[in-house]
Amino acid sequence: MCHNILEVKNLTKKYHNLKQEVTALKDISFSVKNKEFITIVGPSGCGKSTILSILAQIIPSSYGEVLFKKKNPTIGYMLQQDALFDWKTIYENCLIGLKIKNKNKITKQEEDFVLNLLKKYGLYEFKDNYPDSLSGGMRQRVALIRTLAINPDILLLDEPFSALDYQTRLSLSDDVYNIIKNEEKTAIMVTHDIAEAISISNRIIVLSKRPSTIKKIYNIELTNPSTPTNNRKDKNFLKYHDMIWKELDQNV
Repeated sequence: MCHNILEVKNLTKKYHNLKQEVTALKDISFSVKNKEFITIVGPSGCGKSTILSILAQIIPSSYGEVLFKKKNPTIGYMLQQDALFDWKTIYENCLIGLKIKNKNKITKQEEDFVLNLLKKYGLYEFKDNYPDSLSGGMRQRVALIRTLAINPDILLLDEPFSALDYQTRLSLSDDVYNIIKNEEKTAIMVTHDIAEAISISNRIIVLSKRPSTIKKIYNIELTNPSTPTNNRKDKNFLKYHDMIWKELDQNV
């Protein structure tokens, strides 16, 4: 986790309608290191997901720069809902990203890579099942494997645990964290949950209310970093929670 793989400079997003111009993001600047896990938190409606959409090149920025170190990087985007196709098997769902990327041409090496991911993360025995036979947490793991199948340079996660019950969220956050670390991926996640952010991140970017600016960036330094569930028990956890809560409370 040494060199920067992404630089965001003075990112600004304005929306226009017939009556007015609305500034969603204003002068957002941050960098992302290789294999780093960054989380973005902020008040509801402040533009957290807008940042991911700009990074994923789904929508354009109004001003500013998004500079990837690698030319034409592969970007994986994992949404709140798993968006699995119910009429396709788990294995077929995991191949969808590759089919889109490769225009329906998938190599034997890529197929083996996907099958290996399913084996490594406890889903191989379900590969011929359909999504409606899986729990919500398992469906999200399939969604993550589908995203990893394209071997992304950076992963964007938009509140991937928000549709799940609390216990499943905790379990899945451990799964997702371990998978991302095992696969040595760089990740940027949006969440409204401060505890979730502290437990899983190397750094946390705190946004203000709209027009959204960066209020502060916290380096999360726990005494004995481990899985997200164990990190919630760290003696420094509450310290960070209180500081970030106060930052966000000032925005309300």
